Amino acid sequence: MAEDEMTLNERRKYLKKMWARYTQADRKGRNTLLTEMEQVTGMHRKSLIRLMHQAHTGSLERKKRQRARPLTYGKEVQAVVGVVWESLDYICAERLTPQLLSTAQHLARFGEFERVGVALTFQLEEQLACVSRATVQRMTTKLRRLGRVTSPLPRRGPDRANRTNSVTRGVPMGRIPWQTDEPGHFEVDLVHHCGGSTHGEYAHTLQMVDALTGWSERVAVLGRGQTAMQEGFRRIQGRVPFTIKELHPDNGPEFFNDHMVRFWGEEMTGLRLSRSRPYHKNDNRWVEQKNDTLVRAYLGNGRLDTPQQVAFLNELYDQMWVYYNLFQPVLHLVEKRYMQEEGKMRRKWDEARTPYERLKQTRSLPEERMQKLDLLYEQTNPRALRHEIYRRLAQLWRWQARHDCSDVGVDEVA
Repeated sequence: MAEDEMTLNERRKYLKKMWARYTQADRKGRNTLLTEMEQVTGMHRKSLIRLMHQAHTGSLERKKRQRARPLTYGKEVQAVVGVVWESLDYICAERLTPQLLSTAQHLARFGEFERVGVALTFQLEEQLACVSRATVQRMTTKLRRLGRVTSPLPRRGPDRANRTNSVTRGVPMGRIPWQTDEPGHFEVDLVHHCGGSTHGEYAHTLQMVDALTGWSERVAVLGRGQTAMQEGFRRIQGRVPFTIKELHPDNGPEFFNDHMVRFWGEEMTGLRLSRSRPYHKNDNRWVEQKNDTLVRAYLGNGRLDTPQQVAFLNELYDQMWVYYNLFQPVLHLVEKRYMQEEGKMRRKWDEARTPYERLKQTRSLPEERMQKLDLLYEQTNPRALRHEIYRRLAQLWRWQARHDCSDVGVDEVA
């Protein structure tokens, strides 16, 4: 396997130890030693002979490069990668590389590269199409080192506890399998925005993530009573472009109570209910991850407890709905197997694609709905949308910092 191969320095150390045996051996012995060195190092036989002869006249130490290796990709490619990387909110190279060319072509229609003095030519597009993940990783690392990353999001972890109640009896436990082959199977969770105290009524974020496409839905609700939760699910149901076939929440009483079970049965016909096992957060692994990256990382642990704040947060989530579902690529697990000899699980992911692209590939949407999504994609500048999201976030943070924020309206924040 690739991870078991010797590094260049390890090969040279090994050959230095073998050189003494090689020089003392006869012709037959050298032939045997060369076969052994081939098997251990994986090098070609002629290369090994050349290095053994080199050790007679000089040394096996690696020579320093006399001339710097010429750059394969110039400053124009680095500038384009920087703009695309910023537009997609500084995602990892594994998710960024497959989307470089398509996102660059999309941004070029809005004149984003003219601002950095680059024209997206045919030659530049060819380079973006063949650039490797490792090269993109080096470029983004360099940009981060130079201080070109301007993401104001702090990292904050979610704090959520699972509880159970009698209504959950009869609802199957487990997790949605990663081999799901149709959209509509959603993991569901509720994120609390109570600050340091759970006293009184405060805002929550109701979040749903589809297992196949990675499509995510968020809506803010004030409190977690029957009316608030039902309105939240109605808002999501009216916006999600495909049918919700399964809901998979944790065991919280905000989900499993007589009112919500009756509501789902009456307004979401054909819906299947399942739930995670108590105290097993990884049964809702996709939505728990998004709780961190798409809710806590944006809003932190501050308190939101007024109708104005909830309305403002829903406006922000409407923008994030477009940005993350149409432009943010996600990875999907395609293989998982236990390696007996290594004693650990090996996982393999597919090429990163946006939830919009994955949904389009399923061909499960009516033509009219797909055309609406296509038009929205064509008309949206992801870089400008990201800047608008961060601008509104900064306003929300300033709003949270005020002690008298309960008297401030949405118009004042915007």
